[in-house]
Amino acid sequence: MASIFGNISNPTSFANGPQGFFDFLSAIFKVAGTVAGIFFIIKIIMAGFSYLNAGGDEKKISQAWATIWQSIVGFVIVASAFVIASVIGNLTGINILNPTL
Repeated sequence: MASIFGNISNPTSFANGPQGFFDFLSAIFKVAGTVAGIFFIIKIIMAGFSYLNAGGDEKKISQAWATIWQSIVGFVIVASAFVIASVIGNLTGINILNPTL
C-alpha cells in the first residue's frame, strides 16, 4: 500500500550513529568559534566607544583598555584552540575538527 504523504527522510545528518554524534560535536565547535568571534567584535566596539567617551578620565580609559586586552586575549585563546586541534589532527592523522570514522 502506498503512503499518502510519500517518503519522509530525517532532515538532520546527526541521526546516523556514532558518525552523526561526531558531526554534531564538530558543528557545536564551529558554532562556538563563530559566537566567540562575534562576541569579540562586539566587545571591541563597545570598548572603543568607552575609550572615546572617557573624556580624559584615567579610570575610564584604563577600564576600556582592560576590556580591549581581555577581548584580544580571549579571542587568541579560542583561535589557538582551533590551531592546536588542527596541528594535533595533522600529527595523528585524526581530523578533530571534521571527524570521520
